[in-house]
Amino acid sequence: MDDLFIALTCVVPLVVYLLWTKGQGPNKARYACIGLGLAFCYFALGHFVVTDELAQMLPQWVPQRRLLIHITGCLEVLIAAGLFTERWRGLATIAAAFVLIAFFPANIYAAVHHVGVGEHQQGPQYLWVRTPLQLFLLAWTLWPCRLKVRNAA
Repeated sequence: MDDLFIALTCVVPLVVYLLWTKGQGPNKARYACIGLGLAFCYFALGHFVVTDELAQMLPQWVPQRRLLIHITGCLEVLIAAGLFTERWRGLATIAAAFVLIAFFPANIYAAVHHVGVGEHQQGPQYLWVRTPLQLFLLAWTLWPCRLKVRNAA
């Protein structure tokens, strides 16, 4: 259910904007990035609310797992803030794409080893849900957020 919520969080601001402007508004990238920023706020919140559960999603050999979860939560807050601002939006979309790619191995590890939070504990089957969501988020980050921002600048 979280995955559907995340996807809708990304899409709804842009859809509302397009409906409001009848598709003619010049700020499509802004509203796409607002949705992605809201999703990153949601991701960051998890890093501080369910820290121990997220730390379990990392292999045992990773040092300072709780600290790493907090640091990455702060990184996600910074990315969200950047997505909300005109000045930092381009850099934030690059950072968001990097984070989505860099964090994906933790999702694979968690699915294969049956660790995680909530529905993340479903094991390898979860990858059948998580992989399309990660691809959706990456595509959303690169289009319409990144490509439209670059063209508008």
